[in-house]
Amino acid sequence: MIWLAAVRDVAILLLALESLVLGILLAVMMIQLRRLVQLLRDEIAPILDSAGETARTVHGTADVVSRTVVEPLVKASSYAAGARQALRSLLAVGRVVKNRASPTVGEEGAVERDA
Repeated sequence: MIWLAAVRDVAILLLALESLVLGILLAVMMIQLRRLVQLLRDEIAPILDSAGETARTVHGTADVVSRTVVEPLVKASSYAAGARQALRSLLAVGRVVKNRASPTVGEEGAVERDA
């Protein structure tokens, strides 16, 4: 029975030592967690602010480019497309009138005029 008491005492000592080591590790982890929170607050927040400012600058630049370059180009392109279509329509009407006035060849090779 003496050996059972010795095993019990050794187990109690090992559990106490384990609790001490876990307590120390928990304290170290809490310190590291605090440092991480400080890092996030002090370093990451300014980076995010800078990224937000960059996004606002890009948005403004895109807006200026849209107003000064894209809109005039779209208007010019639409005017050119309208003029091109009007010209095609006028030329098509001229071809139809010209085809009606030109002579056609009949069945026997005689030239007939459209009436």
